[in-house]
Amino acid sequence: MPGRGSVRPQKLAEVAELTQKVLARPVTAVVGLRGVPAAALQSMRRELRNRGHPVTVATNSSIRHALEKAAAKRPALRPLLAQVTDQTAVLSAEGNPFSLYQEFLQTRSPTPARGGEIAPNDIFVPGGTTNFKPGPIVGELQHAGLPAAIEKGKVVLKKDTTLVRAGQTISREVATMLTRLDIFPLEVGLTLRAVVDGETFYPPEVLSVDLGARRADLARAARAALGLAVEVGYVTPETLPLLLARAHRRALGVALATGYATKETIEPLFAKAMREAAAVQKLTGH
Repeated sequence: MPGRGSVRPQKLAEVAELTQKVLARPVTAVVGLRGVPAAALQSMRRELRNRGHPVTVATNSSIRHALEKAAAKRPALRPLLAQVTDQTAVLSAEGNPFSLYQEFLQTRSPTPARGGEIAPNDIFVPGGTTNFKPGPIVGELQHAGLPAAIEKGKVVLKKDTTLVRAGQTISREVATMLTRLDIFPLEVGLTLRAVVDGETFYPPEVLSVDLGARRADLARAARAALGLAVEVGYVTPETLPLLLARAHRRALGVALATGYATKETIEPLFAKAMREAAAVQKLTGH
């Protein structure tokens, strides 16, 4: 029987296995599990495992010991120790940390508040007609802080209202009313707290990149660069067709302005001459 202060063999084996997993792949992440129901967690872990991103759930002490042992060989892992708080898991994978972060965002979904939670963002309730029937609900809405009234036999919210500010506690009364309004202010899902890729540490604020906005930025930059290259006459496979088209238009314009006859200019030159002749005839009366 192990004495006081000794470590159980199962615990040692768990730490050794987790250490091996951490060192086996270049990408290591600390994952938050708070608020994820057991059934949903199993489904998320299965989906991530199928994508080659297995998530290992263990006690925080086991995770810390494993990271400390792994950090002795890969010091870049040491900053992850500060992220091992609350309910935690570890992920070892290969690939791009930014893509991994986006995968974790996809595991998150809206969930109703029950009361007592801290609002992660401002909770906004839009004004307008509700689906409630006139009755005591008007007083309940008003008591929750919403400007409710009855108009033309329907319950309406008179204006847009920020019911709870970010960082404030959501009361049980407000949580109940939000659920009745089909407003789910919280999210449930796995949270990627931090990632180490090789020797590089990525906190979540670095990984939180709006890929759509970045693609739009790149598209705008490409259009601007193309316009500049065409303007200065810089020849590339992309600009050559545009430069040739512009040169052709300018040459045609010069030819028409100087009366230089070619297969392309002869018809518009004759048309111009006819218009000028008609104008002269009109002026002279002949």
